[in-house]
Amino acid sequence: MSAPAAAPRRVIPIASVDAPRRHRLQTRRILFQAGFFVLFILAPVFNLLRYDLVAGHAWFLGMPWHIGLDDFAAGRIDAAQAAAQVLLKLLLPILATAVAVLGVAWRWGRLYCGWLCPHFSVVETVNRLMRRASGKHSVWDAHPGPLLHDGGERWLIRPNGSTERLDARWWFVVVPFAVGFAFIWAVVLLTYLLPPFEIYHNLFTASLTRNQALFIGVATLVLTGEFLFARHLFCRYGCAVGMLQSVAWIANRRAMVVGFARERAADCATCPQTLGAGETACADVCPMRLNPRDLKRRMFACTQCAQCVVACSDIQTDNPRGSLLEWTSGDAAAHREGGFAHKKHQE
Repeated sequence: MSAPAAAPRRVIPIASVDAPRRHRLQTRRILFQAGFFVLFILAPVFNLLRYDLVAGHAWFLGMPWHIGLDDFAAGRIDAAQAAAQVLLKLLLPILATAVAVLGVAWRWGRLYCGWLCPHFSVVETVNRLMRRASGKHSVWDAHPGPLLHDGGERWLIRPNGSTERLDARWWFVVVPFAVGFAFIWAVVLLTYLLPPFEIYHNLFTASLTRNQALFIGVATLVLTGEFLFARHLFCRYGCAVGMLQSVAWIANRRAMVVGFARERAADCATCPQTLGAGETACADVCPMRLNPRDLKRRMFACTQCAQCVVACSDIQTDNPRGSLLEWTSGDAAAHREGGFAHKKHQE
């Protein structure tokens, strides 16, 4: 049966927006995620970055990375030289990396999370598959997204007006996908600690050692549970890298943020995707289960994925004034984030 036609969308006179450009932005974001996921898998194979427990030293860009403790233990260098090695080869690189990541977050927010993080790419993919099965991003969501009912079938309405049929058989894709990617993650994490070629050889020849099999088995079990039931909670509250980025971002009132034209908030009441309880399409599509129209401090875990911006611009694609949501920064962010749109200009 073909998809039923969605109800006609009401036109709200709100800034013209280049919807195709915003969709291209999402395409680029997905390509960045895919590329970084491949890098995440291959980095240990090419010794780009890993710590080898067998060799007792790190690898960086294909070269062994020693911090001098072995030389100090063997008496070849004194304590001052060992301290200098630790400072130059361990502490300073860690500090420089932290400064770079937090510097980006200070200005642009959690771009790493939304555009690169291999965990978040799995989170979004599980969301999409679970949505095909139940209409929800998560088993913990109170209700599915906006639906059309046609006999015994349910159709999920997308922000652009297209529909997709919900089918419980998609659960037979969701669960194997979560298990499969949990297994991939477990194997890759182990290759960051042990020689990758040994791990892959043992895996493909079914000759994993007891400890290797135990690590992969336990990690797969834990990650499967996390991908199915706690992936959003981990990103919001359990990831130290994400939390630190959020702290840096919140501290800068001029940082890039999804700005909401609060003076036109009444228009949201007529959003064609309204789900009830004040939730609109922008909140419905958010992979972190946030409300993009809320105060910035309540958007603490925003990953700058811009899906809310795309959803709003899709709904308002034919309107001369465009979307109520847009990325903004600098003075505009300082005045618009926190829910006080153009307050200074009105005074």
